[in-house]
Amino acid sequence: MKKIYITVALLCVTVTSFGQSIADGLRLGTTDITGTARFRALGGAFGALGGDLSAIGINPASSVIFTRGTASFTLAVDSYDNDVNYFGTSNSTSNDDISFNQAGGVFLIEANPNSKWNKIALAFNYDRSSNFDDDFFASGIGNTSIASYFSEFAQGVPLELLELQNGESISSLYQFLGEQEGFGAQQALLGFQSFIIDPVDFDNPNNTVYTSNIAGNAFDQQYSLVSEGYNSKASFNIAAQYDERLSFGLNLNSHFADYTQSTLLDESNDNPTSLINGVRFENNLRTISNGFSFQLGTIAKVNQNVRIGLTYDSPTWYTISEEGSQRISTSGSDIDGDFTTLVNPRVTNIFQDYELRVPGKYSGSFAYLFGKNGLISFDYSYSDFSNLTFRPTNDPFFQEQNQKIENVLKGSSTFKVGGEYRIKEWSLRAGYRFQESPYQDGETLGDLTGYSVGAGYSWRTIKFDIALDRSEQDRNQVLFNTGLTSQAAITRSNTAIVGTLTFSL
Repeated sequence: MKKIYITVALLCVTVTSFGQSIADGLRLGTTDITGTARFRALGGAFGALGGDLSAIGINPASSVIFTRGTASFTLAVDSYDNDVNYFGTSNSTSNDDISFNQAGGVFLIEANPNSKWNKIALAFNYDRSSNFDDDFFASGIGNTSIASYFSEFAQGVPLELLELQNGESISSLYQFLGEQEGFGAQQALLGFQSFIIDPVDFDNPNNTVYTSNIAGNAFDQQYSLVSEGYNSKASFNIAAQYDERLSFGLNLNSHFADYTQSTLLDESNDNPTSLINGVRFENNLRTISNGFSFQLGTIAKVNQNVRIGLTYDSPTWYTISEEGSQRISTSGSDIDGDFTTLVNPRVTNIFQDYELRVPGKYSGSFAYLFGKNGLISFDYSYSDFSNLTFRPTNDPFFQEQNQKIENVLKGSSTFKVGGEYRIKEWSLRAGYRFQESPYQDGETLGDLTGYSVGAGYSWRTIKFDIALDRSEQDRNQVLFNTGLTSQAAITRSNTAIVGTLTFSL
């Protein structure tokens, strides 16, 4: 017998498994070019330059390149556009966001003039590494029903677990299944209680085979996804300069991310043999992540014009907490006429915490300075995303996901180039960046390309910089990781206007 729980308006339940996917890992594993306006205007190519608060985040030796104590604050206005194609039907959505993008400061300590270690820098910098705000809408006539999602989860689940016992509610049964059987059994329950699936043998409580009540191969589907959130990094930095030619630095980084996502699928059909002709399936998810990493970096002044930088980024170790809720409604007709069904457990699933190890990164940089008139800079970095790892690694589900990661992901290179030209108090800037897809097929998530321009003006100890940054990337978005794995082809572009105010002592 199943244990019966008392139902209240909102229940919380700890669930032992959930569909963490490669995309979930990459959300934390990849970052965008964010930070100060000068940094973004040069495409983030600052690894050998230093002297910028956001540059500390890519090479910790950057802080000691400053000639005096400095603080900066950055505000960004981002505009996101998604062009979506789903089974030949196109849709477009736009979303705008204003964010406090960067804040930091550096304090310099002049060392003993008789020592070759002539300067020490202490710095702190906050950067919003990624903006998770997104909004897209896909519609079209698909060839796979959402019934396949529930059917795949239901196979192997005894019918007795999905039927209500005397005095038992949907909420208490949904809670029980989450605690004892896991997320998959909850999905089977939603499909069964909404009449999307039925057992092959109604009279056998041990039945484990189910069939769909949605027939045909043409389904009018409308799918929307709305997400909000960010991934941020706070860097605590120390750096030192040796003989004015070599600079060394260390960052201790605290990472924190907050992500919310709501998806809604509306599916309808007019297939004459379908018992169910309409489905509305809603899912809500919130993810909170905290992590740690460190960085080691150096900048060498080969001569007055040439600088070379090297950086090692350690893996980032995240601890992730998730919670979610679901509801589903269906409509159809049988011999008794039309009917509608609503299954709303009113339960918040609190999933067991898990860990994610994001692979480290190696970076090399080169910069050439044309005296005080300008500069050109080039950065290259490499990270092997096939080493992305869900933990604990002895968990069977995570073992399966980690094997998929090894088979699907690969190493990814990022190229960045930027230039600056100075005219008295004015500075004119431009940049370009290219980031390879971490997927072996290059199509699930495509390459990212970005262009930027900017300008700055200096009033002695105060500087104001502005940048316009645009990037574009294609991806194929699956609607669900199980069953209904139809893909929407999305081209996402991001246009950002960034302003930074800098104060120097």
